[in-house]
Amino acid sequence: MKIGERLKRLRMVNSLTQEELASRADLTKGFISQIENDATSPSIATLKDIVDVFGISMQEFFSEDIDQDIVFGKDARVQATADSDGVKVELLVPGAQNRDMDPVLVTLDPGEEMDEQPFHEGEEFAYVLSGKVQLKLDDKVYTVTKDECFYFVSDKRHSVKNVGKGQAKLLWVVTPPTFYY
Repeated sequence: MKIGERLKRLRMVNSLTQEELASRADLTKGFISQIENDATSPSIATLKDIVDVFGISMQEFFSEDIDQDIVFGKDARVQATADSDGVKVELLVPGAQNRDMDPVLVTLDPGEEMDEQPFHEGEEFAYVLSGKVQLKLDDKVYTVTKDECFYFVSDKRHSVKNVGKGQAKLLWVVTPPTFYY
């Protein structure tokens, strides 16, 4: 195992610079750099000081990565709405509550509208795969057509309505996972 590579990855995932990590572990930036480049090895006590910054144990630091699912096919989707609705929401990645974003596939029959969602923390993005929809943010209305997208901070009441003649499909991503339906 390369301690330096693992340390660098952990530091970057936690959005820390070498200088910030060094300061929190009471070390120098140069020493962190040497460890990350495998030019030196820290003592066990020093490594413990470093991993404490990340709030993990030494065992967690040295544990092998657990295989995570990367590719999700149609069979992995979870339908979050009833079949009888003219609005269909499919969760594309199971277990999104443990992730930083929630990707869904939204299908709206002509004239159908998603229930208005209250404002909440986070951001939302959707790409219109087919059809024509109206996005309502508080009292403003935007028309969005195939191959266009929208993005907004979720601090407004919001809903989407299919205003086209055919079915509308949207790839929708919410972060953090707060997709209400």
